[in-house]
Order: sequence, then structure tokens, then C-alpha cells
Amino acid sequence: MKSMRAAIFDSSTRQLTIEDVPIPEPGPGEVLVRVKACGICLSDVHLIDGTLRSTLPKVTPGHESAGVIERVGEYVPPAWKPGQRILMPGGKPCGTCRNCLRGDANRCLETMVMGFNYNGAWAEYVVVPGAGLTEVPDHIPFEQAAILADAVATPYAGLTDRAGLRPAESIGLWGIGGLGVHAVQIARMVGAAPIIALDPNEAARSRALEFGADYALDPTAKGVEQEVWRLTDGLGLAVAVDLVGANRVLAQGNACLGRYGRLVMIGLSMEPIALGPGVAFGVKSHSMLGHLGYQKEHLDQLVKLVAAGRLDVSRSISEVMPLEQVARGVERLAKKEGNPIRLVVAP
Repeated sequence: MKSMRAAIFDSSTRQLTIEDVPIPEPGPGEVLVRVKACGICLSDVHLIDGTLRSTLPKVTPGHESAGVIERVGEYVPPAWKPGQRILMPGGKPCGTCRNCLRGDANRCLETMVMGFNYNGAWAEYVVVPGAGLTEVPDHIPFEQAAILADAVATPYAGLTDRAGLRPAESIGLWGIGGLGVHAVQIARMVGAAPIIALDPNEAARSRALEFGADYALDPTAKGVEQEVWRLTDGLGLAVAVDLVGANRVLAQGNACLGRYGRLVMIGLSMEPIALGPGVAFGVKSHSMLGHLGYQKEHLDQLVKLVAAGRLDVSRSISEVMPLEQVARGVERLAKKEGNPIRLVVAP
């Protein structure tokens, strides 16, 4: 049996090692993909540090991936053939919940996350469903295509669909890391105004301005909430987005929302949520919206936007590294060494 190199995370020891394992076989409706690029995400860091958990005792992480179809299984749509350049979604429907069984997989009640609930793409090959693939034009580099499948698609879906962001609406974005940088670009593309970025890191604030924010503030500075109100002409934010995953961010975002404002939680957190006096939340008619991931249509749209030059993600690739250095990449992201936007593995 042929083997491949893959990063294996052991949940019991929390060790990440590179091992030789059998190349997986695609089942009915699945394709085997030769991985060309896979991003390192903060959720991968949290898997390894124990903040987030896998449902498997051992798993290959990695859910931002692009590659070339190597082999197709039975019942895969004939449009997909070996040799095609494709972008893989970072999750799949469970196939067994009530919504999946009635044909509404987009509303799956138990969505499975790649690299957590099934093996991901920190490997030379990976098996994924053929139904969720997006074709990648030849002129888009694999590393740019790969990061669309979370770092870009998650804030894109969160802002355009979940928050319903509209042109000329004000938006505050807390946390200008891998998700936040792209949230700034997406808000700019949609036509939000003003775009206020908030991050305690000075380099991150500078990056926010470079990528299209109108203002960049330190959320720990005295009087920052009053400054947000001033910058929005006393109306407050229409949309406040937590890209960090922290209750303090949600509470501050809520304090900056104007009437009918939407508070959106994109960053993952295990913290209990407390937003302040409930009467203020009710009187101002605020909404709080949780958000996770994206749909295939969002990946299709993003590939089209990048291909047409409407969205430039080339500056987001901080470094491309070999698979053997993935553990070091995780460490660099966890410690924010050099403030990377996205480190990408090329198996």
C-alpha cells in the first residue's frame, strides 16, 4: 500500500508529529486530492493547545486547502476529473441529521469540520466530498486559493450574509488578525463607511489602515468607546464584529452599537457571554448573531472576485513552508511572531 506524509495530532498527548500513513481511498461521492497548499489557522492552534477539541483520538489538522484532483470515486459528478485545480471546503454536512435527510444539507444540524471531525489537509493527500469543490483558474496561485476556505470565506459570509452589511453602514471590527484583515477588505468592497478597526497591537492597527480601514483604534485605550461614537457622528455602529472570541470584545462592541445595531460573533470562544444591562440591549433593539463558516456559494463567489481582480489576497500570504515545519508554523502563529496574516503549508 502506498504511503504519504501527514501531520498527526494526538489528542491524548497533544503532540503534533509528521508520520508516514497510507494514502486514503476515495469512497462513493468522494475525490482524492493531492494537496498543494493548506493554511495554518488560529483554530488549529487552539486544537493543539487544548482550547478546542477533536472528536477523534488522532487527526490530521488543516481546513484551508487547495490542490489537484488525483482520483475520483464512484458517483462523483462527471464535471470533476483528475488534474483539475480545486479549492476544498473546510467542512461537510453530517448526512444523518433531520435536515440532511430531507435534502437540506446547507442547514445541517451537525456540520463536520475538516481537521477536527475528519482528517484534514496537512498531508500530501486528502479525501473530500466531490459535491463541495470549487474550480480554481490557472492564474490564481494555490496558496491564495487555499486561504479563501476560511480566513476569507468566514468573514465574507459573516459580513455579507449573517450581518447583512450594506453600503454606507458603519462597522467596527475587533481583532485584525487572519480573519480581521480580510474583514476589513470585505467591508471596503461592500462599501461600508466608516470602517473602524480595533486591535491592541500597533502593527495590526497599521495593517488595518493599509488594507482599507478608515480608522484604527486601541480597544484598551481610555475613552475608546466614546471615540467610536464620535467617529460615527453620534449614531454608533450599525455592525460590531468580534473576530477574536472574547466576552470583553462582545461587551465593548455592544456598547458601541447604535439603535438596531447588529453584534456578530465570528471568533470562537468558550467564555460565558455577558453584554451588560439587558434593558439597554432591548431599548436599543440590538441583535446578537453567532456565525460559523460559509456555504459553497461563498467560495464560488470569492474565487470569481479574486480571479477578476476585485479582491486581492496576495498580501495575506506571510510565508509558504514545507510540511515538516508545520509545528513551527503553529508556534509562530500562537506567539504572533512577526504578526503573520497567514502561514501556508505546501506538502
